[in-house]
Amino acid sequence: MTEPSQNTLYYGDNIDILTLYIPDESVDLIYLDPPFNSSRDYNLLFKESTGKESQAQIKAFKDTWVWDRTAADTYDELAMHAPEKVSKVIQALRALVGTNEMMAYLVMMAARLVRLHRVLKPTGSLYLHCDPTAGHYLKVILDAVFGVERFVNHINWLRSDTHSDAKKKLPATTDYILYYTKTDQFTLNPQYKAYPERTMREWYLYLELPDGTVRKMTPEERKTQTIPQGARRFNTGDMSAPAGGGMAKINQKTGKPNGWYDWKGYAPPERGWRYSPETMTKLDQAGKLLYPTESSGRVMLKRYLDEQKGVMVSDNWIDIQQIRAQSKERLGYPTQKPVALLERIIQMSSNPGDVILDPFAGCGTTVVAAQKLGRRWIGVDITHLGIAMLKHRLLDGFGIESGADYKVVGEPKSVEDARALAVDKDNDGRYQFQFWALSLVAARPLGGSEGERKGKKGADKGIDGLITFPDSAKGQNGFRDVLVQVKSGKVSSATLRDLLGTVEREGAAIGVLITLEPATRDMLTEAVNAGKFTSKAWGKDYPKIQILTIEDLLLHGARIDMPPQSRMFAKGEVISDQQQPPLL
Repeated sequence: MTEPSQNTLYYGDNIDILTLYIPDESVDLIYLDPPFNSSRDYNLLFKESTGKESQAQIKAFKDTWVWDRTAADTYDELAMHAPEKVSKVIQALRALVGTNEMMAYLVMMAARLVRLHRVLKPTGSLYLHCDPTAGHYLKVILDAVFGVERFVNHINWLRSDTHSDAKKKLPATTDYILYYTKTDQFTLNPQYKAYPERTMREWYLYLELPDGTVRKMTPEERKTQTIPQGARRFNTGDMSAPAGGGMAKINQKTGKPNGWYDWKGYAPPERGWRYSPETMTKLDQAGKLLYPTESSGRVMLKRYLDEQKGVMVSDNWIDIQQIRAQSKERLGYPTQKPVALLERIIQMSSNPGDVILDPFAGCGTTVVAAQKLGRRWIGVDITHLGIAMLKHRLLDGFGIESGADYKVVGEPKSVEDARALAVDKDNDGRYQFQFWALSLVAARPLGGSEGERKGKKGADKGIDGLITFPDSAKGQNGFRDVLVQVKSGKVSSATLRDLLGTVEREGAAIGVLITLEPATRDMLTEAVNAGKFTSKAWGKDYPKIQILTIEDLLLHGARIDMPPQSRMFAKGEVISDQQQPPLL
């Protein structure tokens, strides 16, 4: 078994990455949040491969999951070569569900789960995040891959507030997280959360003041949950021995419980004292025993609030809030999860230095949480846009950069690599080239979504990306735009004239052409003739039309000549120095 030695982001289909790069039994914890439905798209009827509509209504999945030749071939591979239980389950699901988007999703997920099981350590755990659309099917597949006995919990996460727009069903506010382990020897660090207000109000009623005196909280203190400075809050515990054994067990010589002895003039409870005389002495010396003020009272055990862990976290997670509009960590990514959610999972099922894998990394919440908690990590995403967002988030949060602090595998490193990406029709190469090229200049893609494989031109029919910068000359809080166009094919001076026309029509400051092919002399002349943009705010002239080749960007460090303070994505939350993990 070989463990990953360096934190790594992989661009590509996770099924290929898992096969080619991730060794057997090398990962301690897997969290995956695959695109399980598209709430932003539309509803459609299940359609069989023949085009005939079935009776079931369900949301459409993203174009990642389509019943096509690849899905059919993957189904055949699973049916013939997967472990027996997986093969039988996938065949049964096809008989039940049919050949449609849902079945394509289940087939692709089954193939990935088989590989994820392979790379997980014997002590490892897997958490699969899903919703009611497909969660019940996925659980059956997980039972087949991991074994029914390896199911640990069905965790409910309250992901949103109650909606009032549900007409024919109850509002859907909960996601599911299915928790499985590789073997019965898995890592589990129970997590705790603060006691609820009712517990505080009704249980922790006593105060130990700095001078050592003890009293009950006043009604006002209980109502406001405030205590005097320096006081310790506690509740009391019974000192009787638990029934059935230990100090309550009958001693054959005396005929009394083992805990039957007088303690400082106090007779033992009916079943005897909970603790031995030696332990009682230690508790007494530590001030943990509360003696009654009346002779008829009982000796009680003090349980100080500041020594309690809190309430053990259950399988119902309602205390981790969704990412709201004003949240500092909000990036605008459609399926972004709170860092607190991943922190809980990582702390519960791994230890510092362990390897965390997210095969659907998206905007990188798992990677951020792992970095924050001192774990090693592997992130995989099928879009260059997702990888670009993750790199920016790591830079914002921890000040770490690709190459120096972690590896990125799958990004073009040369012009030849870039050309191969652009012509890779099987993997939406044209769009991935566009997303990747835009990331080189920190431009925000237009017309696409961070979670999707394909983009589209902007509303003006000629813009692929946008950069916004502050320019107070257009108003006290004014901003100006840089329009970016990406070309992987043939370009000419006409391309520059069209871009200039778009810049002028949109009132933009600067237009940039990123091209895979070298610029011609006529193109360079056309760019010079376009003139300058003058920024009074920054006191400088900038070329109105600029040409950047992929070779310039990759090999010569070329950048757009423009005012500073532009950003590709919303700024990620800064993680303080105290929270940063140690170097691994």
